Amino acid sequence: MQPLMCSIRAAVCGYCSGVKQAVNAVDAQLRAHPRGAVYTMGPLIHNPQVLSDLAERGVQMLSESALPKDLSGAVVVIRAHGISPQLKAALEARHAEIVDATCPKVRANQKKAQQLTQEGYKIFLAGEQNHGEIKALKGYAPGCIVVPDPKQARKAGARLAQEEPDAATVLLGQTTISPAEYQDIAGALIPYFPDIWRVDTICPATQQRQEAVRALCATVDAVIVIGGRESANTHRLVVLAHDAGKPAWLVESVADIPSALAGYTRVGIGAGASTPDELIATIEKHIQAL
Repeated sequence: MQPLMCSIRAAVCGYCSGVKQAVNAVDAQLRAHPRGAVYTMGPLIHNPQVLSDLAERGVQMLSESALPKDLSGAVVVIRAHGISPQLKAALEARHAEIVDATCPKVRANQKKAQQLTQEGYKIFLAGEQNHGEIKALKGYAPGCIVVPDPKQARKAGARLAQEEPDAATVLLGQTTISPAEYQDIAGALIPYFPDIWRVDTICPATQQRQEAVRALCATVDAVIVIGGRESANTHRLVVLAHDAGKPAWLVESVADIPSALAGYTRVGIGAGASTPDELIATIEKHIQAL
């Protein structure tokens, strides 16, 4: 078996500023309330190691479908993906102390969606129906249409064109969607609404990580992407590597490192925006020891 010669990290990988803000917000609340009730509204970020660490430190995760009747004295940290205004109102009605750690880019999208809805636009949201960010955005844009891919966009565009041919339309995207995906969805809607307004909502941090993995693929034989399986931006990095013609694997922990890596000379390492530096270093060390 050919020995592994080296591993090369992508130029940009790991925590983005929005995720750092959310993690730091919980850390601050744990210091301020060492014996108090600290909650997150849903999973803080999409990384199992981070969530496990928070649970061990006493942080509890709330579910929208089973909120306690009374949260008096409890601190609830809003995750980076944000929440709907309806859910925020429900937390306030239960007397929770809310710490909003919504990513600034996500928050800007929420305000834009709310503004455009109030102005009478029909909004298409490019993204995954059940993703936390999209679920929150839907609360700011009642009546919006979620289009996860070009096929669904064509169906939705045709239906709306038949029902409201003169509708003023706008396309917003999940911040973690790739520019190519966003463009393809927009292209599927244009035949029905040639004047559709396409708002640039893709997070620069997401683009930077995607561009870094794309550049990495030009210099390596195979790619490992480190991150949670529930992370949309992490999955897209794997897809980018495959599209570049490279063998690629998503790795959540050391246990996921495939033995097949030992057959490659140069292995590239990328990581999603919810992946802590310590995990990247640990997995990189194990790869180099193969």
